[in-house]
Amino acid sequence: MNLKIQKQVGPRRKTMKNRYKKGDLVFAKVRPCVILVVRLYVRKVYYCAIQNNTAANELVYFDSELRPYTGNLSIVKHQQQIV
Repeated sequence: MNLKIQKQVGPRRKTMKNRYKKGDLVFAKVRPCVILVVRLYVRKVYYCAIQNNTAANELVYFDSELRPYTGNLSIVKHQQQIV
């Protein structure tokens, strides 16, 4: 009788993958008129800089607070005002 016993190694962890890569253009839900550039992704947090503004401080956002920049923010801003 050859029985193979498989050992279960704890619960499977969900791996958190970053949605945005370094250099991607995004905007924050709370300020859709400001275009951000993703600089770094560490420990489920995105570190972003304001596009074309090197003097501004770095901004920190969670994944759920960001949306990808599509090039037409006026439509996005209009849709958010309706909802």
